[in-house]
Amino acid sequence: MAIVEVTVVPLGTQTPSLSMYVAGTHKLLKSQDKVNYQLTPMGTILEGDLDECLSLIRKMHEVPFEADTARVSTQIRIDDRRDKESSMDKKINSVNEKL
Repeated sequence: MAIVEVTVVPLGTQTPSLSMYVAGTHKLLKSQDKVNYQLTPMGTILEGDLDECLSLIRKMHEVPFEADTARVSTQIRIDDRRDKESSMDKKINSVNEKL
């Protein structure tokens, strides 16, 4: 299972606020049930099969274009651990156990 951090940023918008675009990507996320996700203050974390995550990211990248944005920058970070099962919760719990 992959854990993927994604940030979709529309460029050249009328306002510096991006919450409208973030909300649009999260409406897309709510409409699917193959990938778990978590909104953070700086991006969105996806958890699931890597191919499913990448397919979903492609759709997320299109959301600002559908709102008449002419340019979009999408950043992706992938943690794909294959030696043992990983999850968002397990990663957070591992750190909390050491505090």
